[in-house]
Amino acid sequence: MRKLLPIILVSFAAFLFLIRLFYLQVLDESFDEVSTNISVRKIYDYPQRGYIYDRNGKLMVGNQPAYDVIAVPQEVKNFDTLELASLLKLTPQRLKIQLEKAWRYSPRLSSVITPQLTKKEYAVLQERMHKYQGFYIQKRSLRDYTINHSANILGYIAEVGDREISQNSYYQSGDLKGKQGVEEQYEEALRGERGVKHYLRDIHNKNIKPFKEGKFDTLSKKGSDLHLTIDAELQAYGEKLMKGKRGGIVAIEPSTGEILSLITAPSYDPDILVGRKRSKNFTKLYYDTINKPLYNRALQAIYAPGSPFKALTGLVALQEDVVGLEESFRCNGGYTYARGARMGCHHHPSPVEMVTGIAHSCNAYFAQIYRRTIEKYDTPQKGIDVWRGHMASFGLGDYLGYDLPVGRAGLLPDSDYYNKVYRYPTYNWYASATLSNAIGQGEVLTTPIQLANATAAIANKGWFYRPHIIKSIDDKPVDNKKYTTKQVTTIDKEHFEPIIQGMHDVFNYGTATFLRVPGIEVCGKTGTSENYVKIDGKRMQLTDHSIFIAFAPKDNPKIALAVFVENGYWGSRYAGRISTLMIEKYLKDNIERKDLENWILNHTLEDEYAKPYSGELFKINQ
Repeated sequence: MRKLLPIILVSFAAFLFLIRLFYLQVLDESFDEVSTNISVRKIYDYPQRGYIYDRNGKLMVGNQPAYDVIAVPQEVKNFDTLELASLLKLTPQRLKIQLEKAWRYSPRLSSVITPQLTKKEYAVLQERMHKYQGFYIQKRSLRDYTINHSANILGYIAEVGDREISQNSYYQSGDLKGKQGVEEQYEEALRGERGVKHYLRDIHNKNIKPFKEGKFDTLSKKGSDLHLTIDAELQAYGEKLMKGKRGGIVAIEPSTGEILSLITAPSYDPDILVGRKRSKNFTKLYYDTINKPLYNRALQAIYAPGSPFKALTGLVALQEDVVGLEESFRCNGGYTYARGARMGCHHHPSPVEMVTGIAHSCNAYFAQIYRRTIEKYDTPQKGIDVWRGHMASFGLGDYLGYDLPVGRAGLLPDSDYYNKVYRYPTYNWYASATLSNAIGQGEVLTTPIQLANATAAIANKGWFYRPHIIKSIDDKPVDNKKYTTKQVTTIDKEHFEPIIQGMHDVFNYGTATFLRVPGIEVCGKTGTSENYVKIDGKRMQLTDHSIFIAFAPKDNPKIALAVFVENGYWGSRYAGRISTLMIEKYLKDNIERKDLENWILNHTLEDEYAKPYSGELFKINQ
């Protein structure tokens, strides 16, 4: 028996080996594709990207066919380099570089050699592809824009880079991916699912039939269609009004937080970043350091909020119970404080109380109630932190969490900030050291979308929904609690009534009487923001920014917005006119104030921006 044991073990092992060999060769087909790799070609079926519509169902972005020339490096045989380069409209050197790049990526996997051929180019090339073994044509879709605006909202699609491929296994060399805007934010929904088909090839590199009768094939799935909250007509009109100007406009529906328009100026036609012209045009946009069309001022530029901030200063003072509604203050062209320091003010009727103070935008009034707010507490540090808490409840000093990929928090200083600035405890500081905050000219910095959101909170008398730009995906409302959870400010509802009345009186007898719209009760606030830069270590003042916030109608408001026009002089000059026109366009769908429209369309600030040092403005807003 012992003599037979080795024979039995060897025989058993051989039996197991034969069973395994039979399984691998006859039953298991998992290695078929590998073993027939030299005769089977994969053709990826790229799905159509999801369409993008505005809030009213208007198509903004569709698709158009395009064709990529791809290559599998290890399959490429000797070919006429000059002829193929000519067909692809490449230089021979460029064709060589693309092939070398493909080898580095993977000898066995396909890489794009030249992307996005037109139908005409594809027709010519298709007839000759049999001459170039290892090269193939792959169909995909590119974006097709039905509008010439909203580039900053929509974004664009471009080829993925090496880093993106390494970070996400879904992407392969040559794949297209959303960049910036909605295309980037909702990439996974828009891109769909890629399919693949396997074909047997003949000796001439032509497909002869599906491999294994399509057993391993998968179908592509079209990307999801998006409906945005944007009103395309309002967006187009706003961009028209901002032509020849720099700045941002953000309009929000107060009852939902839906963004109605989000405008940055200057901008560009999104179609210039489609197809083979994309690279050249993107380079031009990227290196335009004067206008910065790729910089989204509505979300990223930070400005001193100016006089619109007085509405919030008044709300905090009422909540802290440091001033009565009927209590009045005299204004003799300004307010003198702290060893003769003086905050100036323009000429207006005096004295003023809360409502008339807002209507006439009195610096002296708001400086004094702000000072009372800070000095209510034992230390200025405590007072500043209480004040900051109220302001933060309006969404200031923090990224709002909207569904777009860029943004900035702005600045809402606290006691730690001022302790560092004034080197406390070595030196003490007091409320008067921060007095400019009262009128939006201190250390506070806001983005246009933050100020628009704060305006919506005032319109709602103390609450808001986070601003967002997605309305539905494949006709299904987006169920995201982030955008359906009510955010409540720290200010009691009853304090908003006098502030809203004051903003209404801005149009009745205050700083914007010439901007009234027949049949619409608008509430707003003008703002003129001082504009300083440092050049060679010296502080220089440039032309002021024009700022305006507004909502309408006064009761049951449908739109709230903030407008920033860089170097626009004073609030009602540019921003005020634009605000009025945007409100009228949205609520009436036609313009009665043709005088305002004609003025805006025929006045630009290009000469202002051409002045020496005007380019320095952008550096402090980055």
